Amino acid sequence: MEINGQCHCGRISYVATIDPQQVGMCHCTDCQTFSSSAFRVSVRASHADVRISGTPKVYAKTADSGAVRLQHFCSDCGTPVFTSGPQPETGGWVIRWGSIRQRATLPPTRQIWCQSALPWLGELAQLPGSPAG
Repeated sequence: MEINGQCHCGRISYVATIDPQQVGMCHCTDCQTFSSSAFRVSVRASHADVRISGTPKVYAKTADSGAVRLQHFCSDCGTPVFTSGPQPETGGWVIRWGSIRQRATLPPTRQIWCQSALPWLGELAQLPGSPAG
């Protein structure tokens, strides 16, 4: 499936080919911190299948596991757009779901780091809702 997306201000944009079955939720504490939310949703893609316009800023983060992940984000608006391994040209990329225009059609198919999942997530359906702020 071809997708496209961009950061909040539009400085970084991309087109990518992905497998919708690769959309996943991560509950690790790094993803909670990076997303300022209870989890982060992302989709994997090969580097060859991602075409980027603009130059993201990159931050290297060493996870508790010892793995180094490069965080690619817009230096103007701060939107997280991708993550990759230390050799981004040769490995896989992970596209941050919030930057994808087609995100409504890409539900997660799996969850990881569930031991860090917040206990109240299962109660969200019971909260009152409003169509607007």
